[in-house]
Amino acid sequence: MWTSPWIVLAAAALEALVGYPDALHRRVPHPVVWIGNLISRLEVALNRPTWREDARRMTGVGVLATIVVVSGSVGWLLAKLGGPYVVAVVGTLGLAQRSLYQHVAAVLEPLRAGDLAAAREAVGLIVGRDVQRLDAGEVAAAAIESLAESFNDGVVAPIFWFVVAGLPGLFIYKAVNTADSLIGHREPRWRAFGWASARFDDLLNLAPARLAGALIALVGRGGWSVMFQDAPKHASPNAGWPEAAMAGALGVRLGGAAWYDGERSDRPVFGSGREVRTEDLSRALRIYLLACTMLWLLLACGGLAWPR
Repeated sequence: MWTSPWIVLAAAALEALVGYPDALHRRVPHPVVWIGNLISRLEVALNRPTWREDARRMTGVGVLATIVVVSGSVGWLLAKLGGPYVVAVVGTLGLAQRSLYQHVAAVLEPLRAGDLAAAREAVGLIVGRDVQRLDAGEVAAAAIESLAESFNDGVVAPIFWFVVAGLPGLFIYKAVNTADSLIGHREPRWRAFGWASARFDDLLNLAPARLAGALIALVGRGGWSVMFQDAPKHASPNAGWPEAAMAGALGVRLGGAAWYDGERSDRPVFGSGREVRTEDLSRALRIYLLACTMLWLLLACGGLAWPR
């Protein structure tokens, strides 16, 4: 079920303008919360630690199939019953351009004011590492890394699958990406159960992640060599592409050692430039806005070429 790029562009513009207002979210939680609650309940009910690993893996496959069918069916039904305006409005639910910018900008503001405690609190809302250990430059680096990776997960990949497969494709991507974030971990509790969700999320992000990296390198006027050289260092086959591109575009180093739940994780380093400073976060936000604009231009070009 293909969707005209013009409809996707309309959804992107509307989401960037309005987003999902907090007042509405307090009354009607975002649909991603719904699918997240479903996944969490299925995990509690079906991920039994007493079961053998192969049984837990197969159960995880069943959970993945369930969320794909449910989310795809809802998307198909809404597209079938509604016209293009409904598809454009509902499509905003799968995009996160506005909220991503707001969350990262909320880290920049206290950094500029010299309020490290507030900056740590703000960045703690978008990263999973131990933020109390971070100095100002490390807070800025964590926000930039989240911005680059989430540019793919929250913007490029949803738009890609929205164009390719309409609302069903958009909803399936968001459901699988949510499952990966909740159960697609390597820790013993989730390794077998979340295996299918993690691998399917990797598959869905193969093309979008590389597109996201290319857009960052293009508008950032640099980063191509760093992207191609360093992206494969990441444990994920996809996450390294936009992150390495951003490191190259800014001329800084991203990644490296970080602490999670009191344990040190030696992550790969992206780029060979200087350490991150506060002003680099402002530059990263400008690159993000330009990359979103370039993505819109690609949608417009696709609309002009779309068969009538």
